[in-house]
Amino acid sequence: MTIALRLATFVSLLALTGCATETGSTPITSEVPSSISGQSAYGLFLAGQAAIDQGQGGDAADYFAKAEGAADGEDAELVQTHVFTAALLAGDVKQAAQIAPIKDSDASIRHLAALTVAVEDMSTGQAAKARAMLGSVGAPYNVAAALMTPLASAEAGDNEAAIALPVVEGDPVGAFFANLDQGLIFERLGRYDEAETALRSLIQRGDPGQIASLDLGALLERRGKRSDAVAIYDQALAHLPGDTTLLTSRARAASGHGAPPLASYRATAAEALTASASVLVTHREDEGALAYLRLALRLDPDRASAWLLVGDILSDVGDKADARTAYQAPKPGEPAYVSARDKLAWSYQGEGQKDQALQLARSTLDANPDSKEAATNLADLLRADERYDESVTVLDRVISGEGDTPDWRLLYMRAVDYQESNRWPQAERDLTLALKEEPGEPELLNFLGYSWIDRGEKLHEAVAMVQKAVDTNPRSGAMIDSLGWGYYRLGDYKTAVDKLEQAVAIEAGDPDVNNHLGDAYWRVGRRIEARYQWSRVLTLEPDVKLRTEVEAKLKNGLGPINTPSSGS
Repeated sequence: MTIALRLATFVSLLALTGCATETGSTPITSEVPSSISGQSAYGLFLAGQAAIDQGQGGDAADYFAKAEGAADGEDAELVQTHVFTAALLAGDVKQAAQIAPIKDSDASIRHLAALTVAVEDMSTGQAAKARAMLGSVGAPYNVAAALMTPLASAEAGDNEAAIALPVVEGDPVGAFFANLDQGLIFERLGRYDEAETALRSLIQRGDPGQIASLDLGALLERRGKRSDAVAIYDQALAHLPGDTTLLTSRARAASGHGAPPLASYRATAAEALTASASVLVTHREDEGALAYLRLALRLDPDRASAWLLVGDILSDVGDKADARTAYQAPKPGEPAYVSARDKLAWSYQGEGQKDQALQLARSTLDANPDSKEAATNLADLLRADERYDESVTVLDRVISGEGDTPDWRLLYMRAVDYQESNRWPQAERDLTLALKEEPGEPELLNFLGYSWIDRGEKLHEAVAMVQKAVDTNPRSGAMIDSLGWGYYRLGDYKTAVDKLEQAVAIEAGDPDVNNHLGDAYWRVGRRIEARYQWSRVLTLEPDVKLRTEVEAKLKNGLGPINTPSSGS
C-alpha cells in the first residue's frame, strides 16, 4: 500500500464520520470582478480565468500577475486576491506569501493567506513568526493551523507549548494527527516513554491505514527494541496483510540493518497537511485540497504522497502536462514510486499514446521485478490494448509466486483475459478457484453466474449466484441485468422484463442492457417497445458484433429461443 493509498484508507474510515479539515463550501477563488478598470487589466484577468478553466495553472498565475500590475485602486486589491490564489494553486508558495491578502474582506481568503504566510515562514526557518501567524488563522483552515502550531513551537524551541495537545473537536482526522504528532514531538524531545505511550494509545483506539503502527514501529527500532517493533508490524499486518510498506519495515526490523530516521518538524507538518488534503479529495473539494498540497510540498518538497495527489487533481481538471510533472516527482525506491509511474503510464494511455504507456509500464516492472503493483498495472494496460495473451503471461508469473492461495483479484483479472481470448475453460477454472477464497464476493458471483447464463449452462445455479450478488449490491445495474438475463434464459420473460427495466433505469447508456430488455419485450409481445430498445442500442456505440445482431433483429425480429436442457 502506498502512502497516498494509506492516507486514503485512513480518510475513508475516519473523515466520513464527521467534518474534517476541509474548506467547506466556500471556494478559494471568487467570481471575476466585472469592475476592474482598464481594458488591459480586465483582459489579462479573463485570460487568467480561461487558463484556469483549461487546467493551465501556471499560465493563470502569470496572467493574474500581469493583471495586478495593470490594475489600480480598489481593483488592484481584487486582482491581488486572484494573483495570490493562482500562485498558490500553481505551486509558487513563495510568491503567494509575498502578496498574501491577509487583510482581505473575505474571511476564508484572509485565513488561507495567513496560513500560507505561516507555512512560508516555517519553511524558511522562521518558526517563531510562523507560530505567531498561525494564531490568526480561522475557519475553515483552523484545524490545519492547530496541527501546525505545536510543530512550529517545537522548531522555535518552545518545548512547553510544543507538547500541548491541540483541541480539535468534531474532526476525527485532525484529532488523530494531533495525537500522532504529539508522540513524535515527545520522541524528538527525548521523552521516549511518553512517546511510546501516546502512540500505543492511539493504536488501541483504532489505527486506519496502520499509520500510527508504522510510526511506533520506527520509534522502537530507533530505540533498539527491534523484537518489539517486529511485533507491532505483525499486528498491523494482521489488518493489512501483504502491505508492502509494513512488510519492508518488518524485514528491516528483523534484520537489524538501520532504523528509519525521525521525521523533521516540517515534514511532520507536511504529513498533516497532506492528510487534510486527502479529506477534501474524498469530498470532491479539489481546489482546497490542491492548496493544502502545495503548502505541504513547500514544507517537504520530496513528499511523494502529496505529489501523487497533486497529479490526480491536475489530471482530473485536464492539466495533463502538469499532472505528469507531478507523477515524475517521486524517486526510485520510494514507496509511492511505482504508483506514480503507473499513473504516468495511464496518462499516456488516456491520450492514445499506447506504446509510450506500455514502455513506461514495462520499464517500471523491470526496475521493480518483485512489485505486484507494477506487474498488475502492466497486465491492465495490455488488457486495455486487447493483448490478452500477453496480459495472461504477466499474471501467470505473479500468481505462481503467490503459492497455493493466490489473491482472488489476480485470478479474476486473468479470468477476464481468458474469457476475452475465448479460453473459457481456463476462465471458469480461475473464477471457481477465486470463489473458494471469497465465496461471497459479488463481482465473482456475477462474473461466473452471468457467463454460465450467457452460455446456457447451469442456469438455476447461475441465477441463484447472481441473486446473491444483487442482494449485496442492489444498485448495480450490471448485476441486475445479469439476473434479468438469467430469468430470460429460463423462459420467465415477465420477471425478466421487470428486472431488465430496473437495470436500464440504472444503466441507461449500456448497449448490452438495452439489447437484453429489447429481447425480453419481444418475448412478452411488446414488439414496438422491443424495436425502440434495439434502435436505442445503435445510438450507444455498440461493438461490431452487437451492432450486426441488433440490425438483424430490427429487420426480422426474434426467432424461437432454445433454452439448453442443462439449464432446466
